[in-house]
Amino acid sequence: MKKIIGITMGDPAGIGPEISIKTFAKEALYQKCKPLLVGDQSVVEHYLALHPELSLTINTISMPSEGAYTFGKIDLINLNSVEMEAFKIGEVSEVSGNAAFQYVKKVIDLALTKEIDATVTNPLNKEALNLSGHNYAGHTEIYADLTNTDKYTMMLADGNLRVVHVSTHVSLREACNRVTKQRVLDVIRIANKACIGLGIENPRVAVAGLNPHCGENGMFGDEEITEINPAVEAAQNEGINAFGSLSADTLFSKINGGMYDIVVAMYHDQGHIPLKLLGFVYDQERETWKAVEGVNITLNLPIIRTSVDHGTAFDQSGKWTASEASLENAIDYAILLAKNSTY
Repeated sequence: MKKIIGITMGDPAGIGPEISIKTFAKEALYQKCKPLLVGDQSVVEHYLALHPELSLTINTISMPSEGAYTFGKIDLINLNSVEMEAFKIGEVSEVSGNAAFQYVKKVIDLALTKEIDATVTNPLNKEALNLSGHNYAGHTEIYADLTNTDKYTMMLADGNLRVVHVSTHVSLREACNRVTKQRVLDVIRIANKACIGLGIENPRVAVAGLNPHCGENGMFGDEEITEINPAVEAAQNEGINAFGSLSADTLFSKINGGMYDIVVAMYHDQGHIPLKLLGFVYDQERETWKAVEGVNITLNLPIIRTSVDHGTAFDQSGKWTASEASLENAIDYAILLAKNSTY
């Protein structure tokens, strides 16, 4: 049976509405799942009016069970959060930040009540989100708060390259403070469970060091000795196939070559940079992104959440040039997780 996938529209001023419509315009999407868009009808109508060649119509519904899930129709839960006249495409605004939050809250509610099988989020703008009074660092923190989840982490994925993080949206100074044995062990456990959920038997979990060359036995820092290595040993004692700590400067080449199944990164950029180096391809001649294909997954929630791994791209908004590849990949991951789900 096809899974119902709830997809947020993202910040109305960003590229979320555009890439959503481009994705819904592909018949292959309906062969894989029952896609449901959560957003604002006025925004969808704006873009459809600009691109009548898509021959898409809107089927406004109040609950997922009312959806037609037929190619050519966009099943939309219209929240009436914002009108097109209330904001400018490509600009940060309080109203668009609030609208993006309301879409996320709605899909979380639908997933918690099991009216949908998984959630997929389009990008929101953190400045707009906070301007609207929703004081979160991003999607991950919203999901954790609204699902009452204490132990969670972000996983980035692009093909067979998978990365989870000990910390994400904090300063680098604070990120170092958060490298504790317990937190590293928690993330190793979550990483192992995530890989099993993706169908990988006995996952190989590689754990990065924090310091250059893993501290060189304490010469450049001792977090590997005092926190990371003890966490790896504890995970191994639980039967997890964990390795580390491993020097981050060569680790990502190794996982890209197939040596490991997932990397536990110690902080945001340690994990994000290598994945986006592979998943994001910029075309200098055309001055646009040729590929933006990473996926962001929040792990250890009571519901499934995947996301595009890029921002609102205000500089591209309204130009109809943004790539929908990352959204399609996020939907594919959501479907896979829903099929293997124990939620």
